[in-house]
Amino acid sequence: MSEQDRQRILDAGFFEFSELGALHMLSGYDHLLFLLGVVFFLSRFIDILKFVTAFTIGHSITLIFATIYQIQANYYLIDAVIAITVCYKAFENLNGFQRYLKIPAPNLIMMVFVFGLIHGFGLSTRLQQLPLAEENLVTNILGFNLGVEAGQILALSIMLLLLHAWRQRASFAHFSKLANITLMFLGGFLLLMQLHSYQHTQYLDEYPVNRDDHLHAHEEMRQSTKSSALDGYKKRINLPTQQH
Repeated sequence: MSEQDRQRILDAGFFEFSELGALHMLSGYDHLLFLLGVVFFLSRFIDILKFVTAFTIGHSITLIFATIYQIQANYYLIDAVIAITVCYKAFENLNGFQRYLKIPAPNLIMMVFVFGLIHGFGLSTRLQQLPLAEENLVTNILGFNLGVEAGQILALSIMLLLLHAWRQRASFAHFSKLANITLMFLGGFLLLMQLHSYQHTQYLDEYPVNRDDHLHAHEEMRQSTKSSALDGYKKRINLPTQQH
């Protein structure tokens, strides 16, 4: 959550939390990549409904209850697990369990539900970064969750329309495997990125920048990609010199 979100939510109500939830889902590339993997080969409405419902119930449970009871974990680690769910779904789409592991794939609806619990916990850890007032807490959490569902529906509608149009073309049969390989690599990249961020927050003494500057640097990197995150620092970075 950005500092702008923290300031905007101080006097926010149900509708502001709903808007924030929708925007967070629409900008949550890890959630969207997982959903893309889930619906990639689904064409029947009943199948789409079953899997999306399982995911929705899962992430709603942990989003609501983890936030109410203030159950927390390092959000970089949770996001790393979410990245693994992206890899898992791409691997399953490639028939990896039968082809490479020689075992039947686990029940997919159950796995999507379990992964929904993980994604919901990730959403909760982000929501708990905001200054949540005790007054109307449950109502605001429900508003955030409703916004997440609205953003999810919008994102899924666009995905399904594009996938439906692509399935009508011969290129879908030729490149669907490549698309899921790419999806797996994207999940792997997100995993490494989140583990790297976790390492920086937990082992700051191993880096040459002091704690305050180091955290500031990562905040700068998240906010801007146009310039170096260390530009303009007043404090000097003291690197050890080699003795000759």
